[in-house]
Parts: sequence; C-alpha cells; structure tokens
Amino acid sequence: MSSTIGRPEIQKFCGAIAGPKDSRGLFITTAKFSKEAIEYANKQRIILVDGSKLTELMIEYGLGTTIEYEYKIKRIDTDFFEDEN
Repeated sequence: MSSTIGRPEIQKFCGAIAGPKDSRGLFITTAKFSKEAIEYANKQRIILVDGSKLTELMIEYGLGTTIEYEYKIKRIDTDFFEDEN
C-alpha cells in the first residue's frame, strides 16, 4: 500500500523552511505526491523527489545498490575482415 503526500504536508514544509523570498527546498519521500502538492510545490520553488525518482537516483549513482548483471555490446571489427592485398 503506497501513501500519498498532499498539499497540506508541503505547506507545513514551506512554513518550516520560511526564509528569504528566493529560498528553495527539497522534499524527499518514498511515497507519492498528489497533483495538488506538485502544483503548490512548483509555485513555492520546492523540489519534490518521490519514491520512483528516489529509486531512479539511487540506481543512477549506485547508492545502496549492487550490480546484478552487466552487458557487453559488441560490434563487428571491419578492419579484421579487410583484405590486406
């Protein structure tokens, strides 16, 4: 069961980090964000990272992950087949 972070939680977060008008914030969760939370955060210059994005970043930067498989991509070496005459 996945939970959803709504606009009220983002508003509380904004209140907690209130500072200069050009301040920004980063809200990270393993849950999802509601449409209203996303719209509000965009207006407040808050970056939202949900569970899917967090997983993507962990894989991209190798944080808390291990390599299970690696693939090699090969191409034909045309020089190998060229006639030396």
